[in-house]
Amino acid sequence: METPSSRSGAERTAGSSIQVGALVPLTPPGWVEAGRHLLAGLELAVRDVNDAGGIAGRRLELVVRDTAADPRRAEAAVDELARLGVAALAGEYHSVVARAAAARADALGLPFLCSSAVLDALTDKSTERVARLAPAQSRGWRIYADFLLDQGHSRIAVAAQPSVYWTSGTRILRDRLAQRGGTIVELDMCVLAPAAVCDELVAHRATALLLLVGHPDPAVPIVQAVRRDRRLTEILIGAPAGQPEFTEWAALLGDAGSAVPFLRYLPERLGPLGARVETALRERLGRAPSFVAFEGYDTVAVLADVLRRRGADRAGVAETWPRVAVEGTRGQIRFSRAQGISVWQWAWPPIQVVDRDPAEPDRFRVLHTG
Repeated sequence: METPSSRSGAERTAGSSIQVGALVPLTPPGWVEAGRHLLAGLELAVRDVNDAGGIAGRRLELVVRDTAADPRRAEAAVDELARLGVAALAGEYHSVVARAAAARADALGLPFLCSSAVLDALTDKSTERVARLAPAQSRGWRIYADFLLDQGHSRIAVAAQPSVYWTSGTRILRDRLAQRGGTIVELDMCVLAPAAVCDELVAHRATALLLLVGHPDPAVPIVQAVRRDRRLTEILIGAPAGQPEFTEWAALLGDAGSAVPFLRYLPERLGPLGARVETALRERLGRAPSFVAFEGYDTVAVLADVLRRRGADRAGVAETWPRVAVEGTRGQIRFSRAQGISVWQWAWPPIQVVDRDPAEPDRFRVLHTG
């Protein structure tokens, strides 16, 4: 898919702009609303960079490709963008897709700044070419486990689908909970219907159910079934991956979608830059921006700084990750090597556990910070 800002380099005068490839899920089965927020942040930052004079007088241009949450489609997009001569690659929301894109970009010598995907093993081996803004899953999901334990939940059920991302999340939760006597029971959503999930929760005496499944299906039907079941009026429903962040969740579930804690990567208070960007993103999106939109903006802010230092030289861009020091919308961004993480990592973005307020579902309550 192309957007007005995504025309290929062949349509431009050579050297008239510096191009950055952007991978974004814009059609199903990708999480389209997350993709739109990510793209809004990327595009707003590009506008701000160009309004400030561009990159040494050259305009910055996004070359956008829709991944539709498909790893093979993402790999093909990386190949195409590399042929078009982009200086670097940015974006992506889905962890499994970002993993495929990162491996392909690394093989082609194309630097990649991943915006939102959190899977620890973003690449199989350590690489100098890939950096990431989102916190690693092991950090965020441990914080989520601590929140559950602090709230008195030690018997946790996870409704899960097959995926390296969900499997990794389950392992992180189980290990963290076990340190304080907590347990996890896995409910296989390949074989269980939503009503059967309710029966399993009662049988295992679970006090919390975590949704490690796709949105809207089967996440929405599971929530509806649990909320209707009188045996489960006290159970906590959680969604660490962030499904309740977006308006589609509230539109589909109404009041039933409130009080479902999830991870959000925002500070308690935005600084001057973050506040200005929030206002601009709200105007662009027609609603409050999610943390994903801020991740998109910060991605371009970092790349613009790197490109000003090294120009469009791909090897030079990759060499600059450890020297980045950029004021982003959510704090000072610096990259380092973190234990068990194969890419350059911003260590660490702010992390919150939040939910939608039952009394005012359009308002988010901060329940825990890490």
